[in-house]
Amino acid sequence: MTRFFTSREAILLGALLVLVLAVEMRFRGFAAPGNLAAIFNDTSILIILALGQTLVILTRCIDLSQASNLALTGMVTALLNAAMPGIPLAALLVLAVAMGLAMGAFNGILVWKLDIPPIVVTLGTLTIYRGIIFLVSGGAWVNSHEMSAAYKAFPRAVILGLPVMSWICVGVVAAFAVAVNRTALGRAFYAVGGNPGAAVYTGIDVGRTRFWAFTIAGGLAGLCGYLWVARYAVAYTDVAGGFELDIVAACVIGGISIAGGLGTVTGAVLGALFLGTIKNALPVAGISPFWQMAISGAAIIVAVAFNRRRAPGRVILREAAA
Repeated sequence: MTRFFTSREAILLGALLVLVLAVEMRFRGFAAPGNLAAIFNDTSILIILALGQTLVILTRCIDLSQASNLALTGMVTALLNAAMPGIPLAALLVLAVAMGLAMGAFNGILVWKLDIPPIVVTLGTLTIYRGIIFLVSGGAWVNSHEMSAAYKAFPRAVILGLPVMSWICVGVVAAFAVAVNRTALGRAFYAVGGNPGAAVYTGIDVGRTRFWAFTIAGGLAGLCGYLWVARYAVAYTDVAGGFELDIVAACVIGGISIAGGLGTVTGAVLGALFLGTIKNALPVAGISPFWQMAISGAAIIVAVAFNRRRAPGRVILREAAA
């Protein structure tokens, strides 16, 4: 029990509760169940993307193209829906995920087979995917009145008091909790990030493991592309511009080590919720967007400094001390 209360996740959960209560004392109703459910729904996309990024970071890589992947898949599904409203929603969802998987796999192949640094690869594909959005849309927007009612309604439909988008997030979190903690591939992500050299001697293919991390992250970004555009009922070239920084920030705040091999699904979820709560609370307090960016940045620096002082969490293969 003592170990739990001193863990990163417990401390982050405590900080999140303190934040919610502090805002509630100043602005009554912020901690109401309905408002908290709305914050969770607002943060659902960030949580899903942060989980995908967690896999990539665990393997000592980083994916800066997730937001561009999201924007491209969202634009393509919106254009298809506007041009051919009769296409079943299920087909558009499958297309979005398939496109995301393909873009993630492209990143993974370049990192695996060509041994190009992940930050270089994903900076390049970030720009490529944004450029393709201009090519397919001609720079034009797809507005709400051009989308079918079914396309826009799905993520907003309410089941047992929560929108479908929240339930999708809950399902992804549950799947990750099992896959990361109970499967050989999940343990391989930790091993590759903890000590790539030793991972090779245990029979783990480092390149292939990183490929799967990028591919899964891409598939989740594709899913979020549809969810984002359908929820906000608009698609344009700069959708989710700069959102990749929020994704990485959520992971860092949640205790995912940039050096790889350390972190948990719970930490990533709490990190995204902490960032999402800050972004919902600051406008309520009347703080300008410029200060919001500064505060978010400060939270990242504090989280990194705090993590360096904490004992390591789950380690599969630790690198030998110099």
